[in-house]
Amino acid sequence: MSEELIPKTSQFDEIISIIDQARCRALKAVNAELIRMYWDVGEYLSDLCTASGFGDKVIDKVAAYIAEHNPGIKGFNRRGLYRMKQFYETYKDDEFVTPLVTQVSWTNHLLIMAGSKSAEERHFYMALCVKERYSKRELERQIDSAYFERYMLSTQKQFPNLVSNNVRSSILDTYVLEFLDLPKDYSEHNLRKAITLNLKDFILEFGKDFSFIGEEYRIQVGEQDFYIDLLFYNRALSCLVPVELKIGKFKPEHIGQINFYLEALDRDVKKPNENPSVGVILCAGKDDAVVEYALSRTMSPTLVSDYTLRLPDKKLLQKKLRELTDLALEVGESENE
Repeated sequence: MSEELIPKTSQFDEIISIIDQARCRALKAVNAELIRMYWDVGEYLSDLCTASGFGDKVIDKVAAYIAEHNPGIKGFNRRGLYRMKQFYETYKDDEFVTPLVTQVSWTNHLLIMAGSKSAEERHFYMALCVKERYSKRELERQIDSAYFERYMLSTQKQFPNLVSNNVRSSILDTYVLEFLDLPKDYSEHNLRKAITLNLKDFILEFGKDFSFIGEEYRIQVGEQDFYIDLLFYNRALSCLVPVELKIGKFKPEHIGQINFYLEALDRDVKKPNENPSVGVILCAGKDDAVVEYALSRTMSPTLVSDYTLRLPDKKLLQKKLRELTDLALEVGESENE
């Protein structure tokens, strides 16, 4: 046979894709059936506990019966059965979760139930798991870093009119970068290098819709070269996202720099089918009033976020979120009077 008729091995990539897609569908189907089984067992136990008059104590007898008649089965001890009952009772009247519940793994369901304080928080993490396809480790990290509280606090901030709702929901007000393990006295160079060396964790925190393009990305304007600290592309927003890193507090002059980069990207790098670029200034601290003044007259979609190198105090963020929610309710009630 002529070598010209033999297909190149690179053409065989399609078969790998077929196998991977089939495996993915099979895993999803298995997970869906497992979740339905846990739901049905939970419903049975809930009804049994209600009817027996002994409450959850009857679960001990069920666990002993399963251990005696099917000793090889795993996960159906008292603790496992109680979790199935809790799972059913948590979501049985919750219409929001109906299309999502079988798309989340059992392990992640347990993390969400254990780590969430409200139905809204459970909904948030469940939808996020489906969208981002979180592993157990990834979801655990997001719950530990108070991702829900930080997201909700971000959405309640005031933004310039040029910033769309999609942008506001894609970029947080505060990022947690505890995984960088930076020295006590670090430079912007140290910060940038640490981010690129820990890019997988940074993308988890920044958002999986972000794709990394490069660090110190060179743009040429006139006869001069300029370098953007980090450049990303956001698939959901369909735009370039330059990120400028600052190890100090936000200063108004930072706006001029990022606006210059946005203009250069939109003129020379952005493709015709892409949306205008969105800038992010990531700094070690900020005064919200200074940020508001600095952004009030800018014509470019720019957001100022700060970062912390330690996991936040979840209770403090939960308290702040409750206060803002209560304040918003009070304002709404006064406007309706």
